[in-house]
Amino acid sequence: MADLSAFDITKRWPAKNSDIIQLYSLPTPNGVKVSIMLEETGLEYEPHLINIGENETWTPEFLSLNPNGKIPAIIDPDGPDGTPIGLFESGAILQYLAEKTGKFLPSDPVKRIETIQWVYFQMAAIGPIFGQLGFFHKFAGKEIEDKRPLTRYVNESKRLLGVLETRLEGRNWIMGDEYTIADIAILGWVRNLTGFYEAGDLVEYDTLSNVPAWLERGLARPAVQRGLNIPARD
Repeated sequence: MADLSAFDITKRWPAKNSDIIQLYSLPTPNGVKVSIMLEETGLEYEPHLINIGENETWTPEFLSLNPNGKIPAIIDPDGPDGTPIGLFESGAILQYLAEKTGKFLPSDPVKRIETIQWVYFQMAAIGPIFGQLGFFHKFAGKEIEDKRPLTRYVNESKRLLGVLETRLEGRNWIMGDEYTIADIAILGWVRNLTGFYEAGDLVEYDTLSNVPAWLERGLARPAVQRGLNIPARD
């Protein structure tokens, strides 16, 4: 069995099988990126539910793995040099798992960096903007009398969806015929925007054609369906 004792997070969330990847997450748009990727690649892993509602990401044990206090994070007992490695930031984890397995990241250098570009697009734009829209539309922000912040994030979300709509014209996936980590990074956020955030009408989602068809294709994948519910909520 691999020795993971150097990772303090395992004291609060101990590994039952320390020889496989340890996933610390919750089924949020960022969390499901990694669970979907693990399901798609077939890598063995052990999920640990991190309850952000109980502020478990701010415990010393979790912060020892991710000092930024966000899910998801992983420990891979078989890192690049054969020793355990801990990682946080969902985009970095996607790229790491793609390189580890040789899956869902094109080997062609040009297509590879283009795929990573779209992952960065999600990390830098789609995630933060959609998340702020959700805050001001559905959560505490909806009580704010000044609606200019909500309007700003609605308009920017519509613009970003337009970028995706254009990119997907004539393509099944972000990179064309090849399903990649770019799709895995983005699909959970689009699903959340129209589902959990209930913002479909705000962003005029029904006026789009390519994005809804792409999302439907993604959600039809068995690994995606499994990953959307991992770790299972209590």
